[in-house]
Amino acid sequence: MFQCRSPIDGHTVYSEGYHSDEVIDETVERARLGQIVWRQTSLDDRLKRLQVATDYLFDHREEIGLEITNQMGRPVRYSAGELAGVKERSEHMLGLAKTALEDIRPAAVEGFDRKIARVPLGVVAVLAPWNYPFLTSVNAIIPALAAGNSVILKHSEQTPLVALRYQQAFEIAKLPVGVFQYLFLSHEGAAKLVASPGVDYVAFTGSVAGGHAISKAVRDKFIDVGLELGGKDPAYVRGDADAAEAAISLADGAFFNSGQSCCGIERIYVARGLFDQFVVGVVSEAEKLVVGDPRLPETTLGPLTSAKGADFVRQQISDAIGQGATAHLPIDDNWGSAYLAPQVLTNVTHDMNVMKQETFGPVVGMMAVDDDQQAIDLMNDSQYGLTASIWTQDVEAARLIGAQLQTGTVFLNRCDYLDPGLAWTGVKNSGRGCTLSSIGYEQLTRPKSYHFKLS
Repeated sequence: MFQCRSPIDGHTVYSEGYHSDEVIDETVERARLGQIVWRQTSLDDRLKRLQVATDYLFDHREEIGLEITNQMGRPVRYSAGELAGVKERSEHMLGLAKTALEDIRPAAVEGFDRKIARVPLGVVAVLAPWNYPFLTSVNAIIPALAAGNSVILKHSEQTPLVALRYQQAFEIAKLPVGVFQYLFLSHEGAAKLVASPGVDYVAFTGSVAGGHAISKAVRDKFIDVGLELGGKDPAYVRGDADAAEAAISLADGAFFNSGQSCCGIERIYVARGLFDQFVVGVVSEAEKLVVGDPRLPETTLGPLTSAKGADFVRQQISDAIGQGATAHLPIDDNWGSAYLAPQVLTNVTHDMNVMKQETFGPVVGMMAVDDDQQAIDLMNDSQYGLTASIWTQDVEAARLIGAQLQTGTVFLNRCDYLDPGLAWTGVKNSGRGCTLSSIGYEQLTRPKSYHFKLS
């Protein structure tokens, strides 16, 4: 058995038994049989049904948003917005499908019919986390289904109701039996699922350790694995930036969702001449946040998903202060509580864990820099490479800086956003593979060549 306990007050949101090895095998077999029917369904029909499912989720966003709040603690004033993001990404990927999946025709050769088709892989296993439970999973689920695959979803134990909502949406959309299914699995069960001979692709979002575990589980199979493993995302505020605007946006990027975002801002490098002004601006934004019960409309910062996670952040802050960092907000020493106040740290160095390890909490460290090269070197000084954010009025300078950054995405004058028209990808310990954009479909299909000699 597992229990989803709300970080709000510890009440049980949902409890269920883990699915057995036998059920895993049966689920994979149903997925394989269902995929035979689904891949033969016309693309237009598939897209129409997936739009119905998308509409269901969006139309029920208020009640689903409250479910998200109860499961993982995000303030209810923001939770329904996640379903708006689902609609945006889903509809964008559905709109790309016909072009992304169309046959590739090489130059004509008389007497021959030649093409490269993109065909579905088969069964796609999606393993999703709790921090953005719909947004992290829809990136793979919708395009996988649009391409003609079947999907088995293993969602986090912290957000199990998300799997049930997906099931309802796809039942209303009348997907064939077996095309979408979910499983509640322990770590051992998840390893068995991805290692199953019937699973043809794995899309995993989670920790670096989890990514290694997935890679180990599939090592005896020749399949691809998409891994999104988080980040320690930096921002650089150049001397010509609008410091006030940058402070507002980067504070939001650091503290929204209690800092529990793979592409949230965790470290900021600021031109020395702007540093003091910028710090004041970020601290001012942090002081406006209202920490409390996320079910209340005035709350803007809810609990972290677990007290253990909050204490991990407290320890990073405490260690940094012990090494000489300066805290600009009251220090939260409520150990054992999932509720954690925001913090801004200066006088930090890369010898401190708060500037090296993924924090996943409402704290940001800031350093002054003397020039672009110093900022580039510090931004690249990380085991992660998901996104980086540059703040400047000089677009050409941003292009030059961005070309030297070891990340999957470079932002200019914005941060903490996924554009579904662009590839979502990372380097180094942020993972490998890609979701979203037309390139995302390449991960979920394989090329198949047809070379016909005409009589």
